[in-house]
Amino acid sequence: MSTGSERRWAELARELEFIRLPEVRRQAEGWRTGLTGLTALLAVLVLLKGRDNLDDLPDGARATATGLLMTAFVLLVAGSLLAARAAHGAPEREILLGGQALRRWTEREVARATRALAWAYLFCVLGVILVVGALGVAWVTTSDSGIQPVVVRTSTDVLCGELIVADRHHVEISSETDGKVSLPWTAVMSVKPGMNCGGAP
Repeated sequence: MSTGSERRWAELARELEFIRLPEVRRQAEGWRTGLTGLTALLAVLVLLKGRDNLDDLPDGARATATGLLMTAFVLLVAGSLLAARAAHGAPEREILLGGQALRRWTEREVARATRALAWAYLFCVLGVILVVGALGVAWVTTSDSGIQPVVVRTSTDVLCGELIVADRHHVEISSETDGKVSLPWTAVMSVKPGMNCGGAP
């Protein structure tokens, strides 16, 4: 390597001391934007769609998925705040006019911003993992539940079971108590989806 290249690399190394804080601030700003958008997206999905979907889960799975989503939301909010702290710093009450004082403050601020950014990254990863875990709980529990049962009300009885076929002539369901039951539409008063067949209304 030529002497000119070595001198240039040495100059860049010396300049790095003065640009570390702006670089950390720039990285933190990107993370803050991403975390804020991810947190807002999670909040919208949970508020608009999550409630209905969670109501379809068994009690234990619903509690687990809700806990995972709430913890993920808290982690993402905390990560956003830490990224904002790293990007913009904290209010300072003193004005640094001396060169050495400014240097010490910059070194401390770089360390604080780097630490806050590392925690924001960790919280982001954990939040995403918890959201995926909540989706996995919902997926596993709903897949085990099978086809959603239907409640068929006739003039004399109420039947509950899995829908097998429904055409122009009849509706056929599979009931745990009565087996396969085929009913003509003339005898059917209503067909509604049911949560379970533990007790048809």
